Amino acid sequence: MADSDEPTRRKFLTYGGSVAVGGLLAGCTGSSESDATATDAAAADATATAESTATSESTAESTTDGSSYTVSMAPMGEVTFEGVPERIFTRLTHHAGMAFALGHGDAVNAMHAPDYYDALWNQFTPRLPGVELDWSGLYSSWEPSKERLYELDSDVHLADPASVSALGSWSQADLDEIEENVGPWFGNTFSARHQEPPTEWADAYEYYGLWEIFAKVAQVLREEAKYEALAAVREELLATLAADLPAEEDRPTAVLLGPSDLESIYAYNLSTPGFLTAHTRPLKPVSAFGDDVESGSTVDFETLLEADPDVILTLGGMHPNTSMPDIRAGLRDDPVGAEISAVKNERVYAQGGRYQGPILNLFQLEMTAKQLYPDQFGAWPQYSEGPSPEIPEEEQLFDRHRVADIINGDL
Repeated sequence: MADSDEPTRRKFLTYGGSVAVGGLLAGCTGSSESDATATDAAAADATATAESTATSESTAESTTDGSSYTVSMAPMGEVTFEGVPERIFTRLTHHAGMAFALGHGDAVNAMHAPDYYDALWNQFTPRLPGVELDWSGLYSSWEPSKERLYELDSDVHLADPASVSALGSWSQADLDEIEENVGPWFGNTFSARHQEPPTEWADAYEYYGLWEIFAKVAQVLREEAKYEALAAVREELLATLAADLPAEEDRPTAVLLGPSDLESIYAYNLSTPGFLTAHTRPLKPVSAFGDDVESGSTVDFETLLEADPDVILTLGGMHPNTSMPDIRAGLRDDPVGAEISAVKNERVYAQGGRYQGPILNLFQLEMTAKQLYPDQFGAWPQYSEGPSPEIPEEEQLFDRHRVADIINGDL
């Protein structure tokens, strides 16, 4: 990326007047993003501690005219904004979820598989009083076209330019054109599992934790106070979890699976660096898989039985179009699957999304703690369908009303 250090590359965010040119899912649409385009990548939640102390300390600096400001994040470097973005393009839902958490969910005009993720996110919004979300019908932006980006006329593209480059259909000149004529790129995707970015982006790349990226997005949207308030909720939740974690020898073995179907099961190690496991690593789980199973690879029933997990966590299992009863029955009815300890002991649980934003992260931290350690944190209901189960207030591990108030601006 020869021109990555040039200060002229990312100067202005312009409002209006831009050029106008006319299954089961496991957090994605039925295929592994790493297999499809390498955009599934990596992120450094280096440790739960580092994430819990991530703050929005000012990399955002006002310029002398008092209106523009810059925010710095790899791989873009410093990005200058002339005002708070009002139209927000996103590709993957960790970025869309950050806009939502900051009260800007309605400003999102594009995302990958919008109807799927609208339905998934709205499995959780009923538990947040006064919070609504509608992403249905938006432009599906997995592989966006330049023409559509001109039409959308977004003030910021919350998308990792390195991951867009990895699609193979976008050149550096294309990325620069959209940045200069429409709005800047600002995102980080390869922090999901610490995968390698395209070679031309490698020198500029850094890995971040989920909440570190969230802090940067909060600076872009000038919502640092909301970020700080939500980060405080998360720190309290992490402290609650850390205080009651059982000793390692008393923890069950577990795996995180994304079954497109039971013939093609994607497996993820629970301690893999990156924000994909931002809801499991703080719980210090014991992975049933050894080093011979690469996170993000596919496994069969024989491999699962060899690992023999005590607990199976099923990504995407809470989507309305996913049938957890059918998944459990498929495992039980297979002569190999039926021998897996998690299946025999009825510890096959539903999870939410793979590219979780901060709000889903809170819910998934709580649900995973209850799924892994019911004696310490209360049992998770045996979910079959419908919205996220309503947990009695005395058994909740974080305050839903407080989170809803923050999203709605009541700090």
